[in-house]
Amino acid sequence: MDIVIDTSALLAVIVGEPERNRIVELTSGHTLLGPGAIPWEVGNAFSAMLKHRRLTLAEAQEGLRIFQTVPLRFVKVDLANALSLAHQAGLYAYDAYFLDCAYRHAAPLLTLDRGLKQAAKNIGIRLLEV
Repeated sequence: MDIVIDTSALLAVIVGEPERNRIVELTSGHTLLGPGAIPWEVGNAFSAMLKHRRLTLAEAQEGLRIFQTVPLRFVKVDLANALSLAHQAGLYAYDAYFLDCAYRHAAPLLTLDRGLKQAAKNIGIRLLEV
């Protein structure tokens, strides 16, 4: 089964958040999909963690190394559809990219983001609950 995984769920696994084991359990043996913007979002998240002193540069670099081992298949986003979804749900385009991927690939979405979960429910995208 294909699963669209967002940056919040990926980061929870990489930095060892409490949801880590459940996310790994839900995704094991499945194909992980996501928009091509994920690496930029991961880099931005690590830079924010550095700025707020939540981790060291060495820890962030290790996190990036771990991220690069995650078997993700990046899929093309329909930007016009994503923009429409963003407008409809009151989200940023970066969040709507995940909705577009899940919708077009008929795949469930795995996210820890409450707003993204609600938007997915509103348009009929199945969620994997952590």
